[in-house]
Amino acid sequence: PHPAVPAVSLLKNLKHANIVTLHDIIHTERCLTLVFEYLDNDLKQYLENCGNLMSVHNVKIFMFQLLRGLAYCHGRKILHRDLKPQNLLINERGELKLADFGLARAKSVPTKTYSNEVVTLWYRPPDVLLGSTEYSTPIDMWGVGCIHYEMVTGRPMFPGSTVKEELHLIFRLLGTPTEDTWPGITSNEEFKAYNFTPYRAQPLINHAPRLDSEGIDLLTNLLLSEGRAAWRCHPGAGVTPLSLSPLCPDASIFSLKEIQLQKDPGHRGSAFQHSARGKNRRQSIF
Repeated sequence: PHPAVPAVSLLKNLKHANIVTLHDIIHTERCLTLVFEYLDNDLKQYLENCGNLMSVHNVKIFMFQLLRGLAYCHGRKILHRDLKPQNLLINERGELKLADFGLARAKSVPTKTYSNEVVTLWYRPPDVLLGSTEYSTPIDMWGVGCIHYEMVTGRPMFPGSTVKEELHLIFRLLGTPTEDTWPGITSNEEFKAYNFTPYRAQPLINHAPRLDSEGIDLLTNLLLSEGRAAWRCHPGAGVTPLSLSPLCPDASIFSLKEIQLQKDPGHRGSAFQHSARGKNRRQSIF
C-alpha cells in the first residue's frame, strides 16, 4: 500500500467542524491525491490581511476552535505534530479548521518513540529541539501556545533560524532550565554542548500586554512543560466565557447567534480574499 495510507485512514475518521473535511481520495500508480473542502485563507494569511493586529475577541474565538478541534483529535489518540498558522485554514464565516495532517500519528500510549523531525522549527517545544523522541499531546500544546502569542502580538514568538537560536530565544523568555525546573536536563548531551546563558524567566504579560489574567494563565499552561503535561486540551477559561458544551462535534460555533467575529483593528478591507465557494483544495502526497 501507499505509505500515506495510514495518514489517510486517520483523516477519514475525523468528522468535526474544526477539522478540514476529506471529500475524495484519488489513487493512481504515481501518486495519491487527497481532495479536501475549500477554505479561503489560512491563519497566516488572515494575520497579514488584518495588518497583524487582531481583535482579542477574535483571538479567543479562533483559539476556542483550535482547542476544540485538537481536543477531538487527542480524544481519539491522534497527534497533529505540525501545528503552525499555515496549517490552520479559515473560511469566509470565520470557521477555523485543522489541516495538513501529513505528520500526524495515532497515539496508542501516553508517550511513544517517533522521529524527532516532526514540526516546523518556530513551533517546536524545547524537549523535541533537544532530541527527545518520547512525547505525547504536549507537543501539540506548545504549538498552540506559540500560535496564541502570535495572534495576540502579531509576531512569531520564537523565530529562530537554527535549533540553537530557537532554544536560545525560548530560554531567554521562559528561563534557562535547571535540574530543579527540568529534572535530568543537566545530563542531556545536546543541552550541555550548547552551554546556554542562565536566563531568568520574564513575565509573559510584558511581552503580550493585550492579554488579561486568564489569557496569560492559558499561555503559561500551554508553554510550560508541567502545564503542557497537565493540560487536557479543554477549550475552557481564558478563551471564551460562553458555555458551548451542548454543541455536537460537527456543529460550527457560529451556529450560535451570540458568536460573531468583530472587525479587527488592523482591518484592510475584507480579511477574506478571493472567495471560491464550492471549490476543493487538493493535496498530493507522492
